[in-house]
Amino acid sequence: MADDLRLVDVRSEHLDDVLRVRSRSFGLLDAGSREGWKADAEGFIADGRMVGVLDGDELIAAARFWPFQQWWGGRKVPMAGVAGVVVAPEYRGRGVGSKLMRGVLARSVEQGYPLSALYPATTVIYRHLGYEFGGGRYRYTFPAAELRSLGGKEVEVRRAGPADASRFLEVVAQLHAAGRISGPLVWPEDKVAEWLGEDNSFCYLAEDGFVVYGWASGKLRVEELVAGSEATARALWSVVGSGSSIAADVDAYLSPNDPAHLLIAKEAAKHAEIERWMLRVLDAPAAIAARGFAPGASLEVDLELDDFEVATNTGRWHLSVSDGSGALTPSTATGDSLRLGSRGLAALYAGTPLTSLRKAGLAWGPADADGAIETAFSCATPYMLDYF
Repeated sequence: MADDLRLVDVRSEHLDDVLRVRSRSFGLLDAGSREGWKADAEGFIADGRMVGVLDGDELIAAARFWPFQQWWGGRKVPMAGVAGVVVAPEYRGRGVGSKLMRGVLARSVEQGYPLSALYPATTVIYRHLGYEFGGGRYRYTFPAAELRSLGGKEVEVRRAGPADASRFLEVVAQLHAAGRISGPLVWPEDKVAEWLGEDNSFCYLAEDGFVVYGWASGKLRVEELVAGSEATARALWSVVGSGSSIAADVDAYLSPNDPAHLLIAKEAAKHAEIERWMLRVLDAPAAIAARGFAPGASLEVDLELDDFEVATNTGRWHLSVSDGSGALTPSTATGDSLRLGSRGLAALYAGTPLTSLRKAGLAWGPADADGAIETAFSCATPYMLDYF
């Protein structure tokens, strides 16, 4: 049977099989959701972003990836967001998932994505393939009445909708670049417009910020709030808090460093929800060139990279960082240098200190440049707002 397993592009005629396997992984979709899922899947198929494994003529596993960009150091880096990874129960533990994910990695490299990220159902398979934790998706709970009292009445705020999608993306770009943000996704504009048009999306726009929130499990939930000034932050949070007569609490997806933690008099509930996501570097030179680095950091150092899944990353490289930009070029130098596997490289890219990587056995070799390397890659805690 193993000889019959082969990697394929998922086609329209495979979608019923994918749904069958998906139902055994994530549960059944209702009829309306199935149609929406299939419509989305056709887009992935058309762009060559949905891969499967066949046993004979039967599809037994599938995965897809989103055409995202992700903020790193205030710059957008193309990123393949892997989602919908499903394997039929009777084939689990037999290497099918690894075969499938190797196909996803190869297709992502083919299509020019320097990075890949995912939310893992289990870390074992993904670490084996070179992924490592990059950050988290954080949800905090605040008293709605506290938000209502924040003020900001001098700021003009208007209701927004699908026609404002491009403006929402502009505001995010301005604020994330200025704040040297790491982690959040950039969705395609048509998907942003779709999100803003959902019945449960309450969207408000100011000159230098916006908020999107709605109802979830009897609470108000903020999906995204960005603001370029204190006054705008106060105004947008007050809009959300205006529902305090109905909802006692507001859940919010935020960075651990979001100014809301400083503006609100009462701290968030003690137990924040954290979903961790994993990162992988697919094209090391392109990923370094696209990322933003710490302003003022200056670095010239050789690295030795070992990547058993993406051979083009393996080798000796010279890392140069200056003026907030980096470059990774082949090196012919000899002698000892800092060595990293694919997991170590992903974690370093996400700002994990080399001290931690060395203690975990993910980095080894001379430590004399560790301080300068850590300074260059340092960033505020990477976070995502979206689950995919």
